[in-house]
Amino acid sequence: MQDPEYVKGAFADIAERYVVTNHVLSLGIDILWRRRVARMVSDFLGEAGEGRVLDVATGTGDLALEIQKRCPAAEVVGTDFCEPMLEQARRRGLGQTVVADALDLPFADGEFDVLTVAFGLRNMADWAAGLREMARVLRAGGLLLVLDFSLPQRGLRRKFYRTYLHQVLPRVAGAMTGKRDAYEYLAGTIESFPSGEAMCELIGRCGFEATGCRTLSGGIASVYRAQCC
Repeated sequence: MQDPEYVKGAFADIAERYVVTNHVLSLGIDILWRRRVARMVSDFLGEAGEGRVLDVATGTGDLALEIQKRCPAAEVVGTDFCEPMLEQARRRGLGQTVVADALDLPFADGEFDVLTVAFGLRNMADWAAGLREMARVLRAGGLLLVLDFSLPQRGLRRKFYRTYLHQVLPRVAGAMTGKRDAYEYLAGTIESFPSGEAMCELIGRCGFEATGCRTLSGGIASVYRAQCC
């Protein structure tokens, strides 16, 4: 599990450079990943596109903004425990933001139709507690989508990616943000974060059913889909 105070401080320090740095480090592929998730939200909401969507750990709002653009009839709310990150999200056009700890969301039971979290569950102090809180604020039958990094399962792709993750990424990100240690921490969290079947099992133990996983870009990221019981 992660150190929430370190995570909050690290993200506050890099908030203004976070979006550009992410796009550079992923060669823009992260934009395509978020678009895929937004399409999944749109498909779930149907032709009318109405519903309440909560993007937990929204950060600078990348995913929430993509959903807001694709589902203009939906009410999209972004939460994060780091105010400087939310300030960037508001500047970029996210209409509703709430400063909140993902382990103690200030919403009623069953308040949302869809809940998304992109690259945020991994940074929570307790993954299971975070997922249970997400299940609490989702209505029965509501959709959960978790987008996060994973590791290619085997072979040269896995070897090359781990080399990039631990040697190249921290150097490039450190040069861009002045916070190399934050990205070294990031690389470590990706190594320890459950993925694939292990993540599906974790989600299934925390109030969700019909869990499934789709790997993206050769396995360097994955999107998990589940419905609230």
